[in-house]
Amino acid sequence: MVQISGPVEPFRTIRLAARTEGVLTEVLVEEGDVVRAGQLLARIDVREQQAELARSRARLNEKQTNFDRMEQLKERNYIDAASFEAAKAELAIAASEVELWQTRVAFGEVASSIDGTVVGRYIEPGEAIGRHAALFSIADLGSLVVRLGVSELDVAGLQMGDAVVVQIDAVSRSNPLPGVIRRIFPAAEADSRLITVEIELPDALDAGVKPGFLARASLLVDRRDGVLAVPAGSVAESSGEHFVMLINGDERLERRVVEPGIIRGPWREIREGLAPGDQVVAANPLEMTAGDRVRVVDLTS
Repeated sequence: MVQISGPVEPFRTIRLAARTEGVLTEVLVEEGDVVRAGQLLARIDVREQQAELARSRARLNEKQTNFDRMEQLKERNYIDAASFEAAKAELAIAASEVELWQTRVAFGEVASSIDGTVVGRYIEPGEAIGRHAALFSIADLGSLVVRLGVSELDVAGLQMGDAVVVQIDAVSRSNPLPGVIRRIFPAAEADSRLITVEIELPDALDAGVKPGFLARASLLVDRRDGVLAVPAGSVAESSGEHFVMLINGDERLERRVVEPGIIRGPWREIREGLAPGDQVVAANPLEMTAGDRVRVVDLTS
């Protein structure tokens, strides 16, 4: 069992950016507002773009008139084909300019592209903004997940659909939430060598969980029965050998060489060197000497 912590996140969050420049005339939503796809969120002053649109339409009318005249002349063989094609190309360019400025004028209205909740608002009315400036973050809070970085050694023991126990102290310290591995990312991060595992929390909303809450997920990465384990701090290494301090029947310390295995939380697997029922010193074996007498104290009574 491996326990890894990470923040709760919405499954999907989008960031809306300005697609044209100008001064914000209206901002219609705040953080926490629920919005629908297509809902108007803000308006940008696009009078400059509207002026350019009017100019481009005037140029289009001019090019259309010129093209009509050239078409009549071509029918009478008064002009060559090259002159006619040039007029046709100029008309197409003028039409594309009109389409461009129509689009930029339309960009003055900023609308949500998804149903969701406003989780970030980065602007105020009256601000001058440029293209690609961040405006809002919209999150789909209908599905919450935890994305965790898992060791490349541990991720091999996980599969999509595996059940996961998730503890969120902000909601309840005694009642963990069920989770399901939704996806395992295909590649490790270059720096950390950790692979992202995404855990879906189907009951999180009903439990009052919010994005940003800290979650601790317990992942069953390599279930094995009959494994002998000792406290991880009881195993030391010296001169290339791993050992523990065993408490023998005379209540004296005995240095016992062991072959350790994997570490899981506070426990370390022992593959060879110990038997079930052996007593070992739980910590700091390097500070102890074989042959020393010890006294075992029961702290539970």
